[in-house]
Amino acid sequence: MTLAPTEPVNRTILLLDIEDFSRRDDVAQACLRRELHNVVEDTLAEAGVERTMQYREDRGDGLIVLVSAEVPKTALLRALLTTTPDALHQYNRLASSSAQMRLRMVLAAGEVAFDPKHGTVGGLVGHDLNQSCRLLDADVLREALAQQDAGCALGVSPPVYEGVVRHGHRGLRPEEFHHTTVSVKKDRLDMWLHDPLPRGTTVPAPEPASAGSGGRGRRDDATGQAPAAPAATPASRGPGMIVNGGTVSFGGSLVDGDQTGVSGGQVTGDVIMGSVQRKVPREGRSEQA
Repeated sequence: MTLAPTEPVNRTILLLDIEDFSRRDDVAQACLRRELHNVVEDTLAEAGVERTMQYREDRGDGLIVLVSAEVPKTALLRALLTTTPDALHQYNRLASSSAQMRLRMVLAAGEVAFDPKHGTVGGLVGHDLNQSCRLLDADVLREALAQQDAGCALGVSPPVYEGVVRHGHRGLRPEEFHHTTVSVKKDRLDMWLHDPLPRGTTVPAPEPASAGSGGRGRRDDATGQAPAAPAATPASRGPGMIVNGGTVSFGGSLVDGDQTGVSGGQVTGDVIMGSVQRKVPREGRSEQA
């Protein structure tokens, strides 16, 4: 897709950045840059993006890729979630430790114009592109990559989430994307991160279960784990009756071990004595063991 001087045109914006690029020596950086292009080639080919439908701008440690709006974003997302991690895995399993590659990625959409200058490369301008670059640079995306075993972390802009992801098209699971707000420079921006959920990021707790829900509305904490059960405490089960663990006390008297019954008073519910359980009538004396 050749860009001539234009007014802003809607494009799908794909941004990629190599983790810890500046810490490598020149030989490793050259290797990483070549492999990044290979990974992007595989990803775009899987999404059906032809050469005439894309524009790439090399940023040294990453790439800006503009894709024609004619290409479905669903196809790009599926490729980013499957082909990209697989291509990275195949490369990293054979690469030396100094040449391992991990990627931060952002998929966004918006208006981009091209303002080239003679003798220079590039010339992309546009507010939407600037905001997308800030999402790519957000700490929360860096933290997500640090927790990710797949070798890449993906964030999408609100228009991509609202227009594509949340509808659950084939291969896209909305529940795997988590909303977060990021602060970059003077902006506070929204972004939707693909799993895993970064540390320090919270998601709204589910609504409490209604009666008869069978416990399906149980609240989990931000890590997805069920809250720990509270420690056992003595619980009253009626006038003069206390249950503490496996011991039953009636009006200050202790019932423990093998018993033949309980005399006097009124006892309701189940009484467990030692290892034997007997139903106790609601009125009168208890049943003999």
